[in-house]
Amino acid sequence: MNIVELKNLVCQVIDKHADKIITYAQQVEAHPELGFKETKTARLTADFLADLGYSCQEGLALTGIKARLKPDTEGPNIAILGELDAVICPDSAKADPYTGAAHTCGHHVQLGVLVGTALGLKIAGIADALHGNVTFMAVPAEEYIEIAYRQKLRDEGKIHFLGGKQELIYRGEFDDIDMAMMVHSAKNAPKASISIGQSSNGFIGKTIQYMGKEAHAAEAPEQGINALNAAMMGLMGIHALRETFQDQDNVRVHPIITKGGDLVNSVPADVRLETYVRAKTMTAIDATHQKVDRALKAGGDAIGAQTIIKTLPGYLPLHCPEAMNDLFSANARHFIPEDHIIQVGHFGGSTDMGDVSHLMPTIHPYVGGATGSLHVRDFTVVDYYAACILPAKIMAMTIIDLLAAEAEQAQTILTNFKPLLTKEEYINLLDSYSI
Repeated sequence: MNIVELKNLVCQVIDKHADKIITYAQQVEAHPELGFKETKTARLTADFLADLGYSCQEGLALTGIKARLKPDTEGPNIAILGELDAVICPDSAKADPYTGAAHTCGHHVQLGVLVGTALGLKIAGIADALHGNVTFMAVPAEEYIEIAYRQKLRDEGKIHFLGGKQELIYRGEFDDIDMAMMVHSAKNAPKASISIGQSSNGFIGKTIQYMGKEAHAAEAPEQGINALNAAMMGLMGIHALRETFQDQDNVRVHPIITKGGDLVNSVPADVRLETYVRAKTMTAIDATHQKVDRALKAGGDAIGAQTIIKTLPGYLPLHCPEAMNDLFSANARHFIPEDHIIQVGHFGGSTDMGDVSHLMPTIHPYVGGATGSLHVRDFTVVDYYAACILPAKIMAMTIIDLLAAEAEQAQTILTNFKPLLTKEEYINLLDSYSI
């Protein structure tokens, strides 16, 4: 079969099993789990892949899964990724009542794309027509949340890095991968659409603790050192810095107070914050986070509180090769009108796919089918065909373009790609932020 015939066959298979793929995605949505805790989601995913005839590696970075289309072969190995975790959004109608977890970031539909692509390529029986391999990876903990819990896992030696793809890179699970692709839900995009991004912000994380002195808040406040006031001064210091952020750097600093005190009748003596420092480049991140540290420390100094700042490696900025994006866009045009294939350039969010993109050619397009904004209560998938089935077909078709005809297109992209970091440089860089 030629490339067109291969694509038509795989798309027919995916369409034939669309209900099964959508049902799986809805089952994932019904059981949202937070990062490094995705046991039910991992089990559901592994069982789906096993039913298709895949042999799965499980328990990677605690909950991750890896399955190959065929045994190791010559040629490029392309990873299709999906993220197992949910985000905390207790106001969502579909949130877990005990944990507040909800799939308001759309990870359940990207997992639908993952298994849909795996199904199409497997059942169509075209593996031998591809010069290379396809590896399906369900990865944990993309949402950079519950930092204290993840630090505890690290202290126990269970993880080294706080993000799922970071941990998989560290453990060598990307050592046999040459290229990587995944999709993500777009916000406020109810109709079938594709948004092609070239880059994204990266970030580093920080936890901040202000240690003051407790005292009776009404009877003897002068005997205390108010750590909450120190925190507020630190936050105001960050706000005063915003005019120094350069527009082209896309800087975002957005702290929250995770502990504001213990009793309203006591001067707060232990107040804690978390923040990200985001920007378009690591150079801008490095310059900005040092300013933020100075502002935070000044708040503590002004009140007389002790300021404890811990900087944590976050995610690196995303960089996507134009040639891979163009292939994905070309295949999307078979199903989606041209005016719904949008070139968005840079986006301000962050993803640990950025870390992967520093090591290998990587794309991360956004897909329609959902209303509402990401991470908020009104995010709702309204068209599962647009959110799961169409992207699975586009993904499978892009795989065929890359690996058919002796993988000529994949080889060209790999030849032209210059990694931004080696694996060793990458690990050393992330470790350097753990201060």
